[in-house]
Amino acid sequence: MHPIQEVLTGYFKAWNEGFITKDASTIRNYMSEKFVGYWSHANLDKPEEYGYHYDIASVLREYNDAEKSFEIFSSVARKSEEEYIVVGREVNTINGEAYAAQFMFIWRKEEATWKLLREYIELER
Repeated sequence: MHPIQEVLTGYFKAWNEGFITKDASTIRNYMSEKFVGYWSHANLDKPEEYGYHYDIASVLREYNDAEKSFEIFSSVARKSEEEYIVVGREVNTINGEAYAAQFMFIWRKEEATWKLLREYIELER
């Protein structure tokens, strides 16, 4: 397994454990303090922006029966493999209903640890 795939597997596992425990700390450990995210769907003209300090715990508390899965379509190394652009699809299953989204993640190695620097999530609906 490619190292960046292992990082994403851990990241999505952290989300799935967070949905159960309602503890955001493991998820936040994957994020760079410089993190910026964008989230959108077909009814928005402009994506919503959020940063490192957004309230992940409230997102976790909002869902009692949720799970994330993912598929990587491509990953491209840059900056001498100190960064990766990862494009793929995630499916959030909430109360048995699937919500698919396309994603682009930018991962950066910070002090020998992979951190999520930026993400763009676009719901397919």
